[in-house]
Amino acid sequence: MKHFLLSANIVIISLLFAACSGKGNAFSSPTDGQTQSLRYAENLLIVEYEGYTKVDIRNPWDTLRTLHTYLLVDSLQPIPEHLPQGTIVRTPLSNALIYSSVHLSLLQQLDATHCVGGVCDLQYFNMLPKVQQAVINGRITDCGSSMAPDVERIIDLHPDAILLSPFENSGGYGTIEKLGIPLIECADYMETSPLGRAEWMRFYGRLVGKTAEADSLFALVEKNYYALTERASQAESRLKVIPDLKTGSTWYMPGGKSYIAGLYRDACIEYAFADDTHSGSVPLSFEAVFDKVGDADVWIFRYNREQDMTYADLANDFVGYTGLKAYKTRNVYACNTAKVAYYEEIPFRPDYLLSDLIQLFHPEIADMGGLHYFCKLK
Repeated sequence: MKHFLLSANIVIISLLFAACSGKGNAFSSPTDGQTQSLRYAENLLIVEYEGYTKVDIRNPWDTLRTLHTYLLVDSLQPIPEHLPQGTIVRTPLSNALIYSSVHLSLLQQLDATHCVGGVCDLQYFNMLPKVQQAVINGRITDCGSSMAPDVERIIDLHPDAILLSPFENSGGYGTIEKLGIPLIECADYMETSPLGRAEWMRFYGRLVGKTAEADSLFALVEKNYYALTERASQAESRLKVIPDLKTGSTWYMPGGKSYIAGLYRDACIEYAFADDTHSGSVPLSFEAVFDKVGDADVWIFRYNREQDMTYADLANDFVGYTGLKAYKTRNVYACNTAKVAYYEEIPFRPDYLLSDLIQLFHPEIADMGGLHYFCKLK
């Protein structure tokens, strides 16, 4: 019995040590490779070895496990012998299938759209007109919906990789898992810090032969971001924010550990839910939101409409909005995502959004270059 208790205690201590070790058991220390310095991404590890690059993606929903391991091998070189276990990806990609406009927007910034052979959910690529035109011209194949992709088109396309986003308890990827095509699980959206998500561009750059360009772009984003946080820290104003709009009967507030809450923090904005422990959105009633942030100084939200919204539109959508302080003082700023590339850009350019937030909540700071996404409601 004593031997059993001793063994159990050893197991428990081992698990506790793993849980407290930052990146958990999913990322074991490499012995003979050169680990790339990733300062912010918590779910990504890149190690360069002779003849290949090993990329480990930690499971965001079970951080003691690895979601996927990729072995990037130059397509002009033979596959090395005795590779560790993982999915072999020949790089640079030349005919990839991209599920998300977010990742295609990044490839466009890296001048790597020539690596794209197909897309899913084309209707969400409206802010990428060059991609839309490439589909019309037949250079890029429309492979249908990401939820039910056209398998025949994918087989005809014969992509060298498929970039898609994983989801918890999704049940897998269906038929495409059986096609023998490397599935690149883009879990960047599960990072909880703005720079953490942006740092994933260093992985995607390696996939398309744009390593130097991606590293350089991230260095610029990091530099800009820190310069902006320094300016915000010196501001005198501390205005309170109320974010987003109701969806049906529910108003989703960014959790205190979320990507957006991190931006509010770095912009020195007062956010009533900053102490919340959720990394995702928190569903609340209008009454709960009103009690907590009804007195907020500035209201910011996104919407997608052909015509720009007005105060009258807000009142028509929901009369309760008219009771908010920001509505009464006409201090509402909105982003029409049908006209600006908000969703496509901010995952890898959080400095753009941070600049907007600083200008909106610290009006005394001048010479910021103007807003990228938001404009004052008419």
